[in-house]
Amino acid sequence: MARETGADIWRDVAGRLEKPRRSHAEVNLSRIERYATEDETIVVPGKVLGSGALRKSVTVAAVDFSSSARTKIEHADGEVLHLEQALEENPEGSNVRVIA
Repeated sequence: MARETGADIWRDVAGRLEKPRRSHAEVNLSRIERYATEDETIVVPGKVLGSGALRKSVTVAAVDFSSSARTKIEHADGEVLHLEQALEENPEGSNVRVIA
């Protein structure tokens, strides 16, 4: 589906996910806190881990989340999405940042 939308951001994420699972990204919340801005959609082509604090209200889309990461994102008034949901909600890929 990412290739059908034509958005470069989703094509990039699809290319990263075609690689072996052991090379998928593992991103801590501290990195998301450092690089994200308020009300932005963060895409992680891999798993989000719960190390660190998140104070910003961001939407995070990823393949998988640790239970602590999910809890901390929701506690910061953020939104947790699976990658397919993010693609359906924003097929043109506007206001999206990939953190890997």
